[in-house]
Amino acid sequence: MEKSNSSRRTFVKNSGLFLAGALLAPNIFSASATTMDLVKSKVKVNGHLWLYASKYPPNWDSTPNLEAAFADMSAAGLDGIELMDINLTHDDSVKNIKHLIDKYDFPVSGTSYGVGPQMWDKNQHDFIIKDVTQSLKRLSQLKGKTFGISVGEANRLKTEAELDAQAEVLKKIFAISKEEGIEANLHNHTYEVENGMHDLKGTLARIPDINLGPDLNWLIRAGINPIDFIKQYGDNIVYMHLRDQYSDGTWTEYLGQGATDFKAIANALKAIPFKGSNVAIELAFPKDFQPVNPLKEDWKLSREYVKNTFGW
Repeated sequence: MEKSNSSRRTFVKNSGLFLAGALLAPNIFSASATTMDLVKSKVKVNGHLWLYASKYPPNWDSTPNLEAAFADMSAAGLDGIELMDINLTHDDSVKNIKHLIDKYDFPVSGTSYGVGPQMWDKNQHDFIIKDVTQSLKRLSQLKGKTFGISVGEANRLKTEAELDAQAEVLKKIFAISKEEGIEANLHNHTYEVENGMHDLKGTLARIPDINLGPDLNWLIRAGINPIDFIKQYGDNIVYMHLRDQYSDGTWTEYLGQGATDFKAIANALKAIPFKGSNVAIELAFPKDFQPVNPLKEDWKLSREYVKNTFGW
C-alpha cells in the first residue's frame, strides 16, 4: 500500500470525520466466517512491509531492517511477506532476500510498486517500464506471485489525456507481469477514490476488467464504504490490504481493536465470492506511537483475528 510522500502516511482529512456508516455493517452481513469456510479456504494471509519501511523516509528503503521483518512475521504464523519495490532495486537484492527466505523458511508473496513513478505522466513511461521490468524479473526469481500497483498522485484531478496515458502504461505493466507468471493488481490509496472516485473510475472506464487490490482502510479514510465497494467491484478484486482504525481515525496497534467491521467485510467477500488467493495485513502506527507489544505479537494477534473473522 505505498503512496507518494505528500499523503501516503499522513492523517487523511476525511478520517476523523468519517462516521459509523462506512465502518459499521448492515445486519445482512452480521455473521462471521464459519469453521467450514476455514477448512475450504486457500487464501494466504501475508504481512506488508510498511511498518518497517516507515522508519526510512523519504525512500522507505527498509533493506537494513529486512531481517527483522522476516523474523517477526514468520514467528507470528503469517504465510509470507509482501515487499516494497525499493527492496528489489539493489544489485544484490535477490541473493540477500533468498538468504532470508531460506533462513526463516518464509516466502515472499509479492511486492507493492509505485512510491515514486507517476503513471499519468507520459514522459515517465520509458522509465516506468524499465523499472517495472527489473522489479518483476527479480520478484519472479524470488517466486513472488503478486504485484500491487499504485499509479501516482497528481494532487489535483487528472485530465482525460492523463488518464489515457495512465491506462496505456498499466496495460503494458499487466502484460509484463503475466509474462513473468505474476498476478498484478491495481492498488488504491485515498487519492484514487476521493472526488467521486474520479481516478479509479477513469481507469476502470478504460480497462473495465483490470484486477483490483484495494486497501480497505484507505477506502474508509476517503469516505467510501468498503461493503459497497466490494459489492460493486467484487468481480475485479483479486487481492487486498487489511488495516484497522478507531472511530476517530487513529490507526490501531493490531487488527481487531478498532471500529472497522471486518465481520461485515468478511461476509461481503464471501457473498461475491472473493476469488483471490492472497491478502496482506498492513499495520501502520500513528506518528511517534510506541507499541505496547513486541511487533511479532502484534502480527500474531492480527493473524489470529483474520483467521477467526475471515476463515483464512
